[in-house]
Amino acid sequence: MEEAGRDRTGCENLQRALSECHQRFGPGATRDAACRHLNRALAECLVSFVCPDESEAVRTLCGSGGTRLKRSQCQQAQLSLSVCISSHQPD
Repeated sequence: MEEAGRDRTGCENLQRALSECHQRFGPGATRDAACRHLNRALAECLVSFVCPDESEAVRTLCGSGGTRLKRSQCQQAQLSLSVCISSHQPD
């Protein structure tokens, strides 16, 4: 994630914290529970870096319940985010 000693994504601290969490806890349910919040935060950070507009749309439109129109817009935003993420995955 680093380039020339700089964190391009803004996620470096989360990656380091998750790595340290994995070192503290052996594989299994305890590690899963202890590191879950860091794993989720790192995933959200990376997705926000790769697909910033789509991520923001999902956060904005899907953050709470709402009208039928808002639910429909949320579903569309989720689909757009999924397509964006897929476009960055290797074939």
